[in-house]
Amino acid sequence: MPLVTTTDMFKKAYAGKYAIGAFNVNNMEMIQAIVEAANEEKSPVILQVSAGARKYANPVYLKKLVEAAVETTDIPIAMHLDHGADFEICKASIDGGFTSVMIDASSHPWEENIEITKKVVEYAHDHGVVVEAELGKLAGIEDDVNVDAADAQFTSPDEVEEFTSKTGIDSLAIAIGTSHGAYKFKPGQDPKLRLDILEEIGKRLPGFPIVLHGASSVPQDKVAIVNQFGGSMPNAIGIPESELRKAAQMAVCKINIDSDLRVAFTAAIRKHFSDAPSHFDPRQYLGDARAMMKEMVKHKIVNVLGSAGKAF
Repeated sequence: MPLVTTTDMFKKAYAGKYAIGAFNVNNMEMIQAIVEAANEEKSPVILQVSAGARKYANPVYLKKLVEAAVETTDIPIAMHLDHGADFEICKASIDGGFTSVMIDASSHPWEENIEITKKVVEYAHDHGVVVEAELGKLAGIEDDVNVDAADAQFTSPDEVEEFTSKTGIDSLAIAIGTSHGAYKFKPGQDPKLRLDILEEIGKRLPGFPIVLHGASSVPQDKVAIVNQFGGSMPNAIGIPESELRKAAQMAVCKINIDSDLRVAFTAAIRKHFSDAPSHFDPRQYLGDARAMMKEMVKHKIVNVLGSAGKAF
C-alpha cells in the first residue's frame, strides 16, 4: 500500500472514537520500531518528521526509509511534517512526497496566521496533500519550538470556526493542557486536560479532526532506567494516559508522541552498556533500543489511542 493522506484515517477515527498515533522519527531503528508495532497491532499510523529530524537525517533519507517501511506492511501509513515553520518548508515537504504537512504560524498575529496557513493549504490541496494548523500555544521545548509557560495560551473556542473556514485546513491542533518535551509539570501541580474546551470546540466544529501535540506521558519506569544507568533525568509528570484516552474518545483524531519514544530508546541503550560495557556493535545496542521503543508504541496504540485493529 502506498503512503496515504490522513483524510480517511481521521474520518474513521472520529466515527470510531479513537485516535491515530503520530510518532516522531529520526532514524531507521525508530521507523522500524513504530511500523512493526503498528503492523502487529493492526493499527494505522502517522510517521512524523520534525525540523530537528530534517536537519539530523536529511528529508531525502527519511523519505526513503519510510518508503522501505511501506513496502514491508499493508497498514495505512501517512508521512507528516511536524511544525512546519513557513511556506517554503511546507512546500519542500509537499514536493518531496509528504502526504500531510503542518504549518505552525501560531506565533504570528491572527490575520498573518490565517494568511500564511491559507497559502500552504492552497498549494497542498493542489498537490493532493492535507494540512494541519495550530491555534493556541503549548508550553515547552521541541526542536525549534520553544514557548515559555508564561506565554502558553489555551485555544479559544470562539476562534476555531472562523479560522478553519478562512484557511480551509483539514485538521486543527489545539492547546488544552499538554506541553512539549519531557519535563512537564512540577510536583504539586494537577496535570489534567481542559476537556471542557475540547468539548466546546467539538460542538463548534462537529466532525472536524482535532489534534493534540505534546501528549507524551513519560512512564516513570523508563525514567528510572535512564537514571539507574547513568542518567540525570528528573521525574517527568505528563498528562495521565487516562485523560488522553478520554480526548481520543471525543474529537481528537491525532495524538503526537515523541518524548516517550526518546526515553524508551535512551533507557534501552543505557541499560545495554551497563549490562555489557564491552559490546560496541551498534546492531546490538540499537537493536535493544528498537525493541524497547516497539513495546512503548504498542502500549500507546492499545491503551491510549485505541487504534488497535483499526487498520483495515
